[in-house]
Amino acid sequence: MKVWSVANQKGGVGKTTTVVALAGLLAELGHRVLVVDLDPHGSLTSYFRHDPDELDHSVFDLFAGDPLNAAGLEALLLPTTHEQIRLMPSSTALATLERRAVGKEGMGLQVAKALRQLDGRYDHVLIDSPPVLGVLMVNALAACQELLVPVQTEHLALKGLERMVRTIAMINRARRRKLRFTIVPTFYDRRTQASVSCLRQLHHQYPDEIAGSVVPVDTKFRNASVQGVVPSSLDAGSRGIKAYAHVLRNLLERPTS
Repeated sequence: MKVWSVANQKGGVGKTTTVVALAGLLAELGHRVLVVDLDPHGSLTSYFRHDPDELDHSVFDLFAGDPLNAAGLEALLLPTTHEQIRLMPSSTALATLERRAVGKEGMGLQVAKALRQLDGRYDHVLIDSPPVLGVLMVNALAACQELLVPVQTEHLALKGLERMVRTIAMINRARRRKLRFTIVPTFYDRRTQASVSCLRQLHHQYPDEIAGSVVPVDTKFRNASVQGVVPSSLDAGSRGIKAYAHVLRNLLERPTS
């Protein structure tokens, strides 16, 4: 089971869109996909038409009591608009987790431990993380084999990327195996000098980490969100989906490290 996390310490860069787009493409290849919403805002949960304010059970249960077995974890999962994709939803209770985690051992590994219980039941897990360095992002980074960092192609987003790279370095000091990460440029508009200049800078500063494709501004993502469906089911030929398909091919072709 491959676990990929999507993270950036800046909001509004396309994290949830990246999770949904890649999950949809994987599902349409026949993979069994689990998406995990670790953001207290619950954007991924809301995308698939579940209300984080109304759920009795959510990913918060991983932190609230005794460890759950595989059956208990499956009971947390919700359907999505694609039959091959299941959702481990967020809830607003996650916003209290930082306070609850103070002084408790092992809180950064709860998601990793839970996903090990589900190994073999899913082919891919994609984790949507909050834009804040804390126990939830640490869980996302500790649980994954590959990190995807969406970066909006505008210069303020580069500062968020710098913070994220420092966080990855910190996490790597605590991991047995170095965390590999891929930068995915998003919201690219070749008509603007800001986008062109930012993309050039990303290639210059991170030549080995940047994805081989750039995700353009594409209204089809918004349209898919309105309908609560994965973007590729709405328009598989859109520019944005073609970009994500290229990113996915490169990820799937990489040797397991």
